[in-house]
Amino acid sequence: MLKVLGIMFAGILLGFLFRKQPFLQNLDKPVRYVIFILLFLMGLAVGSDPAITENLPRVGGHALVLALAGTLGSVLAAALVYKLFFNKHENGR
Repeated sequence: MLKVLGIMFAGILLGFLFRKQPFLQNLDKPVRYVIFILLFLMGLAVGSDPAITENLPRVGGHALVLALAGTLGSVLAAALVYKLFFNKHENGR
């Protein structure tokens, strides 16, 4: 996990240092396609693993609860941030 975070932060640093280079301006489409390919390959790996597919009903229930809780937490946090930082005109500040 530390290796993944290190690679991500190295990419952020390089992106910041080279942000004005023209080759970085055209990376949106290739990055999107690479993400699609990675998601497809992850789906293949999950679908071919018998331990996961046999326990899918139990794991799926836990995943649904986690997804709903994560979504609710994100919505509540976004509402709080909006109210604290972006709702200045309505409060007369």
